[in-house]
Amino acid sequence: MKRKELSSIEREALLTALLTQLLREETSSGQVLRQLRRDVLGMSQTQYAELVGISRRSLSDLEADKASPTVALLNQVFRPLGLQTGLVPRSRELRERLLSVDPPSA
Repeated sequence: MKRKELSSIEREALLTALLTQLLREETSSGQVLRQLRRDVLGMSQTQYAELVGISRRSLSDLEADKASPTVALLNQVFRPLGLQTGLVPRSRELRERLLSVDPPSA
């Protein structure tokens, strides 16, 4: 069965939902990486590992949250997805407040 190609709106909605779940600690960075690799890029672990320049085993460990990656490695594996690591408040309450703020209109 062939995977359905996501539209740009669907990709953005998925990304927004996953990042919100990540900030709310409802998912992990490894789970986000795995879902984006599969659902947005449609790539196998082997293909994606080659793309980002790491071993398939390292990618597997990252996706299973069995690794303690450096910031540089996280940036390396999330770059093809248009993401980078950044500063996030440790306080769950502050993260929730930030998520509930309406973005400024353009």
